[in-house]
Amino acid sequence: MSFSVPDSLFWTIVLFLGGLALICVAGDKFVDAAVAIAKRLKIPEIVVGATIVSLGTTLPEILVSTTAAIGRAQSPEISVGNALGSIICNTALIAGIGQLMRPTKEVKSKSVSWRMIFFVATVLVLFLSVLFTPAQDYIGADGVAKHFVGTITRVIGILLVLGFCAYSFLSIKWKDSDGEAEYDENEKVMPLWGALLMLVVSAAALFVGANLLVENGQLLARAIGVPDRVIAVTMIALGTSLPELVTTVTSAIKGRGDVGLGNIIGANLFNMLLVIGLPATITGNVAFTRNALWLDLPLALLAMVGLIIPMLIRKKGSRVQGALLLSGYIGYCVYSFLAA
Repeated sequence: MSFSVPDSLFWTIVLFLGGLALICVAGDKFVDAAVAIAKRLKIPEIVVGATIVSLGTTLPEILVSTTAAIGRAQSPEISVGNALGSIICNTALIAGIGQLMRPTKEVKSKSVSWRMIFFVATVLVLFLSVLFTPAQDYIGADGVAKHFVGTITRVIGILLVLGFCAYSFLSIKWKDSDGEAEYDENEKVMPLWGALLMLVVSAAALFVGANLLVENGQLLARAIGVPDRVIAVTMIALGTSLPELVTTVTSAIKGRGDVGLGNIIGANLFNMLLVIGLPATITGNVAFTRNALWLDLPLALLAMVGLIIPMLIRKKGSRVQGALLLSGYIGYCVYSFLAA
């Protein structure tokens, strides 16, 4: 008896694995470029991680959510689920793995605390915005009637994008709260132009790789009948979060934990400010399902509290914390599939 794989499925698997390989290589170079820029400009690594690196690694989420909102096969579940699922994935899975590999040795309280406050404020804006907008019914591209409990309007979308601008400005203005940039002046560092070029090229490679992985992973998932929201909060969220995963792991291996931690915090903020804000600004209406409002959004906040608050109290991370976060993520994925 022989086993053969259809050509279409074969190439789907090939492109899926190719995207994964591209992300792994590009993620390594992205960290190198970001650290080089920090050294050249004498900027604390956590600032680079929370701004430049976060924006680069969030590009896949921005593309997927915007395309899902305005494309022919419009799917608000994918737009919102991708953003919130990525936050949960970034915090519980990726930060959990990072803490298991190499716990953060020293947490800069001022730097982390104001970003956490910014995150909580953004969650409240999203929650209240959806809660106080009218519910609506929607016919998806698949012809299935769906019910949404509320929406993010264009006004709120614009406020979220402005919030991104404010966050980036404050990260630069308050960089002194992130500590001094301690680098060995005798260490050889690539030229600034070379680091910027590598950053752009690796960000583009991350962008292409993540889309190869997400598009082909989505084809594989739908072949077994997985609903849009579950695909978004698991498969797509994990796929678009692979740049953050690779960045966190390579940062830990190279002893650049501040880049990884800053990247997680910054990427989570960008997932709300840009990944939800841009589609809402463009379309004027990004809808939330009941599960997105009452399950995914609270869990995104809970995951961040579980990551940041113990670090602020103990001034460092721990492997126990990483194990708990990772266990929580596994439980969330299992529940999402079983509930579907």
